[in-house]
Amino acid sequence: MTDTPHDYAEYDEGRHVNYWRLDPALRAEARRVYPESEFSWAASRLDEFGELVGGTIADNADVIDDNGPKLHSYDEYGAVSNDVEYHPAQHENERLTYESGIVADAFDPPSGRKEPLGLAHTLTMQLLLSYADAGFVCPVSMTAGAALVLRNHDDGFLDDYFEGLTSRSSESVIEGAMFLTEEQGGSDVGAIETTAELVDERTYELTGEKWFCSNIDAEGTLALARRADAPEGTAGLSLFLVPHRTRDGELNDQLYRRLKDKLGTISVPTGEVEFRGAEAYLVGEPEQGFKYMTTMLNWERVTNAVGAVGIMGRALLESKIKAANREAFGTPVQEYPLMKRDLFDMAVDYEAALAFAMEAGKWLDRYERDHDDEKTYQLMRTLTPIAKLRTARMSVDTASYAMEIQGGNGYVSDFVTHRLFRDAQVLPIWEGTSNILSLDLLRTLGREQTHEALLPYVESLLSSADHPVLDPLAASVSEEFESLQHALVSLANADDEYAQHEAKTLANYVFDVVTASLLVANAQRELDASNDARKAVVAEWFVEQTLLDAPGRGIADGDALPLAYFDAVVRHAPLSPDALAEAETKAR
Repeated sequence: MTDTPHDYAEYDEGRHVNYWRLDPALRAEARRVYPESEFSWAASRLDEFGELVGGTIADNADVIDDNGPKLHSYDEYGAVSNDVEYHPAQHENERLTYESGIVADAFDPPSGRKEPLGLAHTLTMQLLLSYADAGFVCPVSMTAGAALVLRNHDDGFLDDYFEGLTSRSSESVIEGAMFLTEEQGGSDVGAIETTAELVDERTYELTGEKWFCSNIDAEGTLALARRADAPEGTAGLSLFLVPHRTRDGELNDQLYRRLKDKLGTISVPTGEVEFRGAEAYLVGEPEQGFKYMTTMLNWERVTNAVGAVGIMGRALLESKIKAANREAFGTPVQEYPLMKRDLFDMAVDYEAALAFAMEAGKWLDRYERDHDDEKTYQLMRTLTPIAKLRTARMSVDTASYAMEIQGGNGYVSDFVTHRLFRDAQVLPIWEGTSNILSLDLLRTLGREQTHEALLPYVESLLSSADHPVLDPLAASVSEEFESLQHALVSLANADDEYAQHEAKTLANYVFDVVTASLLVANAQRELDASNDARKAVVAEWFVEQTLLDAPGRGIADGDALPLAYFDAVVRHAPLSPDALAEAETKAR
């Protein structure tokens, strides 16, 4: 271990840096969730990508935000053209990102390997990409998601599209999309009105409207529609691939009506689409569309979470740099107690969100490697909606406060925090609002009995903590875990209306207890590996702020971890367990 805290004053801003190298917490989480053989191979690629994102891609992202895509629905003769015009900087970011293997490496063995990497690798790269442009992560994520759907549910009929979605060549790669929302339906997927008329055995013509279509001109778009005489509701939906151009190279029979004038995520074109007999290819079996689409929804919700964490990471980095460089009354503002606490809070929130999002990604990755493992499925289904729900809101709060730390500049579009906040605000909306996600959690617990995997999982995390410095903390989390179990039993026996009323509270409660358990386990791991108690402080502060109800809100207890351990948590200085134990003894 080095004894020198990181000096953020050496940077002017959070760009032209290597995001991978500047994020020890991310490196530790990636090492934890990757299979060991994969991480040892992938680390150098992540380092290269962190450098690329922190330089060229970050610079391009600001240019793209000022010069977003433009839609030309018609040509000069009035014929439908559906042409989306992109700034050259967007094309460069696409080339650099896809050729780095962000999607391909998870489906096709990269050079030097006999097997593909897991989806945890794609998620980690997407998190790094979110440091620069969370909007661009949307098409990247949907490209991987569409490929995952075809890998799992197509019988080879759409192999040409699968190969395009998973290509690492900028000449042949195609992007994916998911056109789900219709104006009358919103989150009520069963209300979809788009119809599908059979042309031949696997080819259909789609008619209808899709209201919120991100990556509007993708060649690998997945859409739900209802065939003739199919049942009402989600049971009657089939899944189709609707290309921008048909297999014979003709522009498909659809109209890109307009692009949405959005608050943020400018880099991804989002608009309205009218299917006018658009050629579409059936994915898998008919009337299985909603089931198939849940593969992509689970994936997108986890990627939404890691995207939120990426925004938080960049916001935290910009805040550390500003606080280290900006002086007030002759002293860097990071030296003032209130700013120390603010940065400490932001750092702990970041590591909490990071731990939970990466854990959700780990279980999704494991499930996609082995669909027959029921416990893995149950954990994936439990953690996924919670990860998306909580991290999305945390990213908005973190980005908002990062603007405040920048002062007036933070509110000005010349500075990146302005864009981070605008981009973060869509995250609670994409892939299901917090209410929809909370109800999904109730379904997983009720219909799928996912508590059968969740409870032993939390017990195993807590039982891993055996270092004396962690004893009081593990005891506090264990006590709260018992209360959570009581809450789960109470809701299981409650009527449906009351259960729905409490669903969001439950989702946040599960997040707090699971995250506290993860952070305690991470602290034990770091103590074992390097005798460093830094993560023990991270865990302790998270527990104090989320699970413990201190009298008088803790004002009179004299506890000031941010002042005592600022360098350890914010600047990643090591902390010996003896020093922590001595300080805890004095405090008591």
